[in-house]
Amino acid sequence: MNIMTWIDLLLFFVLFALFIYIFASVTITNLHKAYLVFHFTMMLWPFCQFAIKTTDDPKFQLFYVKLAFIDSVLLTIGWLLFTVLLTGNSHLLRKKNTLILYILAALILVGVIANPNGSFVLPMNGGYIERYYGPIFWLLIIFLTTSVMISLYIIYSALVSNTTQRIKKQVAHVLKGVLVLTVFILLDVFLNVVLLKSDPVIPGLTSLGILISAIFFVIAIHRDKIFDLVTIAHQDIIDTITEGILVLDDSETVVEINRSLFPKIHLQIGAHFDVSTIAPIEQTSGAFDLFLHTYLNQPMERTEVELFYTSLDAYINITAAPIVVGGIRVGRILTFQDRSELHRLIAETNHQNETLQERNAALTEIQNELSQTNQKLKQMAITDSLTGCYNRHYLTLHLEHEIIENMKLKQPFAIILLDIDFFKTVNDNYGHLIGDVVICSTVEVIKKTLRETDVLARYGGEEFIIYLPNTDQTQANHLAKHIKSIIEANKVHVEDVAHSLSITVSMGLLSISNFAAQYTESLTNQLNDLFESVDKALYQAKNAGRNQIVEINR
Repeated sequence: MNIMTWIDLLLFFVLFALFIYIFASVTITNLHKAYLVFHFTMMLWPFCQFAIKTTDDPKFQLFYVKLAFIDSVLLTIGWLLFTVLLTGNSHLLRKKNTLILYILAALILVGVIANPNGSFVLPMNGGYIERYYGPIFWLLIIFLTTSVMISLYIIYSALVSNTTQRIKKQVAHVLKGVLVLTVFILLDVFLNVVLLKSDPVIPGLTSLGILISAIFFVIAIHRDKIFDLVTIAHQDIIDTITEGILVLDDSETVVEINRSLFPKIHLQIGAHFDVSTIAPIEQTSGAFDLFLHTYLNQPMERTEVELFYTSLDAYINITAAPIVVGGIRVGRILTFQDRSELHRLIAETNHQNETLQERNAALTEIQNELSQTNQKLKQMAITDSLTGCYNRHYLTLHLEHEIIENMKLKQPFAIILLDIDFFKTVNDNYGHLIGDVVICSTVEVIKKTLRETDVLARYGGEEFIIYLPNTDQTQANHLAKHIKSIIEANKVHVEDVAHSLSITVSMGLLSISNFAAQYTESLTNQLNDLFESVDKALYQAKNAGRNQIVEINR
């Protein structure tokens, strides 16, 4: 293959590079996707022109020829539809018009694909690299030419119309692309078809036209944003927004209004906007004065204010923000948002919050009462109702844990079981109420002698048990003697009794300091064994004459 064969392939790669550039450098919207498909069809023509020259098989050559012209028909239809949408003439896309367009295109495509009796194309010199064109080809050219003329007319109408001022620059770029492509296609037809017999084939004319027009499109995409959704279909989009939108140029002239604005403010495109007129007459809030000051004196700053309009019975939030292009403010956009429903919801929420707070306060009070009651119940469950010291149940649970820890850490401990001597005589002589006074007085005396870690519990009746943690035999014996002497010295003063009462106690003392032997019994059995041992010691103290201490060591 000579160098001329590679021209179309080179142009294809340039188009492909532009395709990749657009894909990688712009934010892809649906319209960008449509353009990328359109660009892809432009790439297909030079590829087919190159592919024709890479094979000697007439069947494959014919396939690429047909594919190229099928692509040209699709490219023309896409171009025509794109022009209609770009210029805002979507009303032209009525079912009748598009149906006629699609039927004509379909008939031509069928003729190209079927090529009956060579009426579309015939081989020259045994192949299709050079070829003769038949009547179907000229019908296709007429279809393409007519479509281009319609596109040019639509573009011309858009340029002279006053309703498309915003997109004239973009349409002008598109016009350049169309003219370039049309000129190169006509040159290709004239030089390589009409003059085929007298001049050599000049390759790549249509492909070059496609490339140049594509360059115009790419420039327009980046410089003028011709595919910007707001530019192409902004009115339909902003009209669907519930907020009122007002767009002003740098001289405060109205250039855009959406439907949602009219219930809130009455303006027309082209009118001069006076920001001071948007405040309701009854509005005297300093917030609007601050908004107005920022709006007039700091135009590059975003500012907002919320006003209540009595006529609308609505709260309207107004936001003004500058439109900046290249660091220069070219206008403003004002949005008007109805916040009446939000205020209603806030008021309703505040009312509900107040109700909930009242209920929560009541529930909190109930919870505190329940907590206090639970604390009292817990205290009642572990304390003796008469003396206020712990009961036997609590002591049992406490000792279960303490025994395990003492065994593990090999800490000595002791248990004292004491009984008030001849307590029955006190009850018989003075009554049970005086007996209760004697018990409570004795407990108070014992508590004063104990350490913070010691535990005093009522074992039953006039019997009390004391747990002495981390206490060896000597310490336990000393503490037991001290308790015994303090109780004996205590004078219980009773009303209606001429003299004070004095009592003595008998004690059983069990000291545990030897942990050489491992306990194999259950924890309950160990406790029972301890209670039984100290109870035997107390029994011995009573049998020995009372008012004394019997000590057992382990």
